[in-house]
Amino acid sequence: MTVHVRYFASLCERVGRAEDRLDAADGLTVAGVWAALHREMPLPPNVLAAVNMEYAGLEHAVRDGDEVAFFPPVTGG
Repeated sequence: MTVHVRYFASLCERVGRAEDRLDAADGLTVAGVWAALHREMPLPPNVLAAVNMEYAGLEHAVRDGDEVAFFPPVTGG
């Protein structure tokens, strides 16, 4: 399966790019997508994720063709 991965704000800076493409076996979760791409970098705490532009938990199953987005929590004031 192929998954399109996007990073926003400080996560984009942290990983050094705005997006990735992951070719992987079926059965991945959102957390598994991060782990497959960033073995040396654990998922930062409080990161939010979306699958196909809808908020998703880290255990959400990912399917072929999905877009997974990671972004830091939004703060306001």
